[in-house]
Amino acid sequence: MPQNTPRRFTAAAVAVAVALGATTLTACGSDDDDAGTGSNGPVSLTYWAWAPGMDKVVDLWNDGPGKKDRIEVTVKKQASGDTLVTKILTAHKAHKAPDLVQAEYQALPTLVSNDALADIAGQVHGVRAKFARGVWQQTTLGTDAVYAVPQDAGPMMFYYRADLFKKYGLKVPKTWQEFARTARALKKKAPDKDLTTFSANDSGLFAGLAQQAGAQWWTAEGEQWKVGIDDPATRKVADFWGGLVKEGAIDNQPMYTPSWNKALNTGKQIAWVSAVWAPGTLTTAAPDTKGKWAMAPLPQWESGKAVTGSWGGSSTAVTTDSEHKEAAAKFAAWLNTDPKALAALVKESGIYPAATEAQTGGALAEAPAYFANQPDFYTRAAAIAKTTAPGAWGPNVNVAYTAFKDAFGSAAKNRSDFGAALKTMHDETVADLKKQGFEVAR
Repeated sequence: MPQNTPRRFTAAAVAVAVALGATTLTACGSDDDDAGTGSNGPVSLTYWAWAPGMDKVVDLWNDGPGKKDRIEVTVKKQASGDTLVTKILTAHKAHKAPDLVQAEYQALPTLVSNDALADIAGQVHGVRAKFARGVWQQTTLGTDAVYAVPQDAGPMMFYYRADLFKKYGLKVPKTWQEFARTARALKKKAPDKDLTTFSANDSGLFAGLAQQAGAQWWTAEGEQWKVGIDDPATRKVADFWGGLVKEGAIDNQPMYTPSWNKALNTGKQIAWVSAVWAPGTLTTAAPDTKGKWAMAPLPQWESGKAVTGSWGGSSTAVTTDSEHKEAAAKFAAWLNTDPKALAALVKESGIYPAATEAQTGGALAEAPAYFANQPDFYTRAAAIAKTTAPGAWGPNVNVAYTAFKDAFGSAAKNRSDFGAALKTMHDETVADLKKQGFEVAR
């Protein structure tokens, strides 16, 4: 591991490397950090990414800064999620990982623990100030190291049918307590409608809600991992939503189904807790309601506070296998901070940039077509994004997410105790960490 990485992460790295059969914890690539031409001539870098149109964005680099510095980047399109993580770890085990990877924030601990990602803190000076604190923290894992540069973000927001809120005399909830009262009020006025639904088929939504409440699902204590999934913050969130589902104040069907799409399109469901990327989903799911929705900040647990969670987002990381880490880090910084690169990422890849300066104006000067009735959409979104709470990910997010879908899926369907489902999710995550060989704090 990098020398400036705290000992608390070293133990985790050793444990997971043994568990997954890694043969070494030493970076196999050379430390040739020439940012351009070196003794071997021009530098060629390979970048694994899944975002659409990334090759067009990289062309700007190759025809501009890259051409000047003689650093050429080639994009190789990949699948996302766990599939990509597995592929990276397999390639790293064979000492054949690419120079750069697009990695979701929750995947970083797994990749770092396997010594697959390089610490590029020394190569990205001055970059930190360009991102919200909560977003940047996800790339450092609570250490002095920097394992990636943030690329896109998914700050969470509240979406609602402005026309139906007006029709039923509802006010946009500023707190979760008001949210619950609004759900009940709607049921009394229109029993056939729901304010929203609790869905168990996307773990990221629940993770973001817990994050907003102050949850820290994974933290390191010395050389041990501490799992806090069943902590007071998350239990508060689980009990809140479970109570609404149990009393029938909101729906309990999963998202992204034909039935859910119909509920949004017909006005049976009149609000949705989502993230900044929601306009794209609504465009497809509820095309007949274009121009009828509005966006507001997420309801708060404490009146007067301004905190949001994250749902989605990825980063650009440099692997330990790269023989040109400085050149790779230079490209990663350019890709996610250069104005032209960011504008291209918005246009070609359809992302919401993590860099705060790119969240308004330029390619985001106009509201999404679906929200043409709210011209200040991205101005408001940028203000919300700045309030993003820090996330805390661990090396087995995939296990926790699967446990969530199973336990909460059953609880939501049966309108049973969400607290029991949360404990199951917690216990299964802890059991998996121990099975992999990690030391787990009590």
